[in-house]
Amino acid sequence: MASGLVFVSACGGSGDASPDAAAGGGSPISIEHAMGVTTIDGPPERVVALDPSYADAALLLDAPLVGYVQYRADPDNPFPDYLGDIDDVGADSVNVGTTAEPNLEQILELDPDLIISAKVRHEPLYDQLSKIAPTVFSETTGPTWKQNIVLLGEALGRKDRAEQLITSYEERAAAVGDQIRAANPDVTYSFVRFAGEDTARLYSSNSFIGEIMTDMGIPRPAGAPDTDDAIFTPLSVEQILKADAGIVMVSAYTPPGDEGDSSRDQQKSFEANPLWQRLSGPVLHVDDEPFVLSVSIQGAHASITELAEHFGVDPRKDLIPA
Repeated sequence: MASGLVFVSACGGSGDASPDAAAGGGSPISIEHAMGVTTIDGPPERVVALDPSYADAALLLDAPLVGYVQYRADPDNPFPDYLGDIDDVGADSVNVGTTAEPNLEQILELDPDLIISAKVRHEPLYDQLSKIAPTVFSETTGPTWKQNIVLLGEALGRKDRAEQLITSYEERAAAVGDQIRAANPDVTYSFVRFAGEDTARLYSSNSFIGEIMTDMGIPRPAGAPDTDDAIFTPLSVEQILKADAGIVMVSAYTPPGDEGDSSRDQQKSFEANPLWQRLSGPVLHVDDEPFVLSVSIQGAHASITELAEHFGVDPRKDLIPA
């Protein structure tokens, strides 16, 4: 996989040390990242993740996650369902605010030894965060989600594990995709999302779901609107038929309150339009959290499982590492 980040160790090697090796030798790890170079003295034991995708990655890598930014507005169920049963590992984790406004005082009180986020999220806060604990930023989140998992793995001293988990995901995506294409040789997809805006969002090949579908070997229709510069292209009501495909996946961003109501109203308006009835491909309504918001291996696996069920093929859950 390509990566715009370079990882180096303080010893001059690749920085690919196991947690046991790092703990035993006490060797610091220096990581070159989007904001410069950060040195971590040993395997982090208290991690704060300031983007939900990084919280997912921390849980994926069995990192000691002590702080996370809010996934959702439900205080009784702060973590999304696609993560499964994480009551034990998440019990001692603390909500430190929203992605837009993390609470620096709370983060300081947690006494972290690693803060992980992205330049696109928290560049203005980097200097303040770095005074609290060693802080590592990727350039962005969505399109670089696989590289970001490796970046966190590097900081944790678990790079090998991160790469193994990505490889296992890619093998499963390919295996399920092969079955779908064997039964539906000409299958294509589109993904339409409603977020309460003037136009709907037609997700591009450069998006999270776009990469999942690429890993499954399922393409966009020939000539469909697409872009390498953004994760979606605007789709007006008049352009509904440009979303046509072998399968039309649909989701909506529906947080509590006016924002969610606006998305639902927009979806109803589009789906009531006569052009929507002319879509030739079946419409599959999917959960917005794993398919769009997660930007994580756990979300990708949940999305693959739902697609396998829709197409009636073996979801190959045996390829998901324990």
